[in-house]
Amino acid sequence: MAKKVLVVDDEKLIVKGIRFSLEQDGMEVDCAYDGEEALEKAKASNYDMVLLDIMLPKMDGFEVCQAIREFSDMPIMMLTAKGDDMDKILGLEYGADDYITKPFNILEVKARIKAIMRRTGGTKEKEKKVSTIEKGDLKLDTESRRLFILGKEVNLTTKEFDLLELLVINENKVYSRENLLNLVWGAEYPGDVRTVDVHVRRLREKIEVNPSEPKYVHTKWGVGYYYNQK
Repeated sequence: MAKKVLVVDDEKLIVKGIRFSLEQDGMEVDCAYDGEEALEKAKASNYDMVLLDIMLPKMDGFEVCQAIREFSDMPIMMLTAKGDDMDKILGLEYGADDYITKPFNILEVKARIKAIMRRTGGTKEKEKKVSTIEKGDLKLDTESRRLFILGKEVNLTTKEFDLLELLVINENKVYSRENLLNLVWGAEYPGDVRTVDVHVRRLREKIEVNPSEPKYVHTKWGVGYYYNQK
């Protein structure tokens, strides 16, 4: 089945170029030119990837990203201004999985899209071997990619789930921020270790009763992060 991508940008030439290139790779592409239209399409269809510009009419990319995260964990890649670190960090804070800076090379865009799709799609063999992971009051369904704590579902983004799954499977193993960046985002990911810190903080805000005194995801000062249910 063809992968479905939503491209959101108010610059029609950019949208046209991305659409043409992705369709050449057999993907099904929808387009939106403002934030409200993007949100309507995201609600109407479950996309394998959303390419989302920050500067949009009606609703900006941050608002759209945050709104999508209220009902879906579909992967979102933000299109940011070149060299604007704050845009990148804000994009991650609002629930984006990745970002790429303008002007960009379409070949890099496609490579990053395919890498995210591979990671979020998972491997069928892995899913067959382990479909449910239970640790204390926490349960991860790796097939449907859902998290339950004390029987209540907690909605996570793609990267938050990937991060938690890795830590839970390897309980008590301390991972450096660099290792987590490589394992969860991939060696080709251009971001830095702040990406990991942002996602750990956001993950704790969702799963911990008191994020400053975590029960699940802990910090080994000067080393990295690990999972242990205390």
